[in-house]
Amino acid sequence: MSLVRRPLQILRTHLRVYLLANLVVYGLVLGGFALGLAVPELAAGRAETLETDGTADLVGRLLSNVWLFAATILGVNTITVGLFSIVLPSLVVPFLGIAIFAYRAVVIGVTLAPTDPTTWTILIPHSLTLVIEFQAYILLVLGAYLLGRAWITPAFVEEASRVRAYGAGLRLLGVLGLAALVLLVVGALYEAFTLRYLVPVMLR
Repeated sequence: MSLVRRPLQILRTHLRVYLLANLVVYGLVLGGFALGLAVPELAAGRAETLETDGTADLVGRLLSNVWLFAATILGVNTITVGLFSIVLPSLVVPFLGIAIFAYRAVVIGVTLAPTDPTTWTILIPHSLTLVIEFQAYILLVLGAYLLGRAWITPAFVEEASRVRAYGAGLRLLGVLGLAALVLLVVGALYEAFTLRYLVPVMLR
């Protein structure tokens, strides 16, 4: 229960920041999405990049094993996006991970912009995936913000020294990070199973 109760306490305490983070993050994704629709060459370029670097081929091969596919999605979302884009940069420079993720959110939006009827169809079940996974990222963004505030202004977490304040901010980030991991697991399972079983039926 503490895994649920403690993150909710943090969200209630910092509700305005959390709501603002939702507004900004989803706004950036939708902005990238609109940009991809307005300039189809950008979305096509992203699709070509995924083909060139082997990502599309890897997805095709992993679809035959839904559990391995889900594990791969979880690994990419947790390590590449969550850890490398948000958490680790924020441990070195206050708020840096937030800026990096803001750029990534726009790129994701561009990548998701449909270029044909097939991708529009895939987007229908995938929309819920985005909601789940981006809620996880928003929790990490909130954690990065709280860490940065604590680091810069120790009084924000009722500490006198920056070292102790950094530790307090790190604990807040850790609590939100565990909640984010749960959401990423749920998102990875939903994405893998819908792409493996639901989308093929919808495309027939």
